[in-house]
Amino acid sequence: QVQLVESGGGLVQAGGSVRLSCAASGRTFSSYSVGWFRQAPGKEREFVAAITWGGGSTFYADSVKGRFTISKDNAKNTAYLQMNSLKPEDTAVYYCCAVERRFPSVVANDYDYWGQGTQVTVSS
Repeated sequence: QVQLVESGGGLVQAGGSVRLSCAASGRTFSSYSVGWFRQAPGKEREFVAAITWGGGSTFYADSVKGRFTISKDNAKNTAYLQMNSLKPEDTAVYYCCAVERRFPSVVANDYDYWGQGTQVTVSS
């Protein structure tokens, strides 16, 4: 098993940047592909970004493409989500998740391990 802990959320103005971290403990992080999802109040959890276990390929939702960057440092057992040009509609609780396979998924139910989430609030 792997345990995930997110950090880095907070309040930011529109147009600003935030970097989220997802620290993993437990089994070897390099065996896991990682995803980031978010959930705004009253809305379903939605896919944001994902990365293969080695970090060689990344995937993004259309709504964040060109603004967000996902990365993974297996030596530090940490994944990141760099969020730039933030908009008020990016406000949500952000979750990192992991599954023990090479390729990630855009479907939340495909992930076995989840962090507790971190709030990101973008003010206009």
